[in-house]
Amino acid sequence: MSRFLAPPAYKPAQKGAEADKKYKRLRWQVFLGIFIGYAGYYLVRKNFTMAMPELEQAGYDHVALGFAISANAIAYALSKFLMGSVSDRSDARRFLPLGLLLASGVTFLLGTNFGMSSLTVMFLLEFMLGWFQGMGWPPCGRVMTHWFSVSERGTKMSIWNCAHNVGGALVGPMAAYGLIYFGDWKVGTFMFPAAVAVVIAIIAFALIRDTPQSCGLDSIEEHRKDYPKNYSQKAEEVLTTKEIFFKYVLNNKTLWFIAFANAFIYMIRYGCLDWAPTYLENVKGYSISDVGWAYFAYEFAAIPGTIACGWISDKIFRGRRAITIAIYMIIIAACLVVYWLNPVGHPNIDIACLIAIGFFIYGPVMLIGVQALDLAPKNAAGTSAGLTGFFGYFFGTALLANICIGAVVDHFGWNFYFVMLLLACAISVLFISFTFKDEQYLIKKKGA
Repeated sequence: MSRFLAPPAYKPAQKGAEADKKYKRLRWQVFLGIFIGYAGYYLVRKNFTMAMPELEQAGYDHVALGFAISANAIAYALSKFLMGSVSDRSDARRFLPLGLLLASGVTFLLGTNFGMSSLTVMFLLEFMLGWFQGMGWPPCGRVMTHWFSVSERGTKMSIWNCAHNVGGALVGPMAAYGLIYFGDWKVGTFMFPAAVAVVIAIIAFALIRDTPQSCGLDSIEEHRKDYPKNYSQKAEEVLTTKEIFFKYVLNNKTLWFIAFANAFIYMIRYGCLDWAPTYLENVKGYSISDVGWAYFAYEFAAIPGTIACGWISDKIFRGRRAITIAIYMIIIAACLVVYWLNPVGHPNIDIACLIAIGFFIYGPVMLIGVQALDLAPKNAAGTSAGLTGFFGYFFGTALLANICIGAVVDHFGWNFYFVMLLLACAISVLFISFTFKDEQYLIKKKGA
């Protein structure tokens, strides 16, 4: 590990009222830092999907476009898992902004004539982008586990998780107004968001701190007297790669159930999001401006839905993430049926369905990450979340949502697209049900 990314040394812990005041201030500061920083990642995350209708007019079919965007998901899946391990042994303050700066550079390049010159170039740039994007979630998970205890994590992470909806939602309006103000859809879709993301990386670096101990404070468990079942003093140490992978992650059966469920949840998430512009333009006759605002509505609806999901899992189901996820997925299936069967000429119903799907899908996406953090030591948080993320992005997004759906739509039509999404809902509920029993320690711990 390079010295540049090495985590800062622990300082002697302060005590008393001044330490409490400092703790409160820094908790909000680092939370704001990872919120703004992660929102910046989504300004330069899925821009290519907004360009797909334009590229389709240039002669690319659904299979080719699905292949191109799959590169992003494949690289992200690998990076989130492998770079998650690196982030567990890195300074989050430097790790997160570094990845964002690199992702911004690739996104800017995608907006040039070279970036759109061929399918091969687009695939390679999307692969690079996905790899750098994989440096976003793990340091945020590291910050969350070190600055917020397990009993408050569902609610806090539900609020933080809205960062990617804020960033992702702005991509649609940027693309729409980019065409108006810059006279070039590539500038608005790629270059302008990339420039804004660079500024955000600088702000994130100014706000984020790695751990409380590096700031001269106690661990969050000691500060709040909130010790989870799997906590020990070793959780404050930096583990070796071998310990992280083989002792705490790969032999965790529940983590594997979560990972398989996550694959199908992500298939729905990106199966809806990535193909919405193409579906709405081709089947429903929407303009690029209409699609941009539909994209915006889908993302922003997730904010109240995600916060509600985290609150429900913490306060109503007392840490039982699995039952909350299952309820949300059943509601999503009902929304998909309405979206599917709504005839041409009723755009308000389409928008309402996208809003509803956006409202409900991001709660399970967030809670999958919370489950991974709950059920693994905090010094293996990045790797644990990376495993679930690998399944979500490699299998759920790249193979199923991008490549498979692209091929199915080309050969069998849009009806089979909706059948696949409904099957994914059912399978995700099945796998998540296998984790019910393993969450019972949270109930016992809180006296439920």
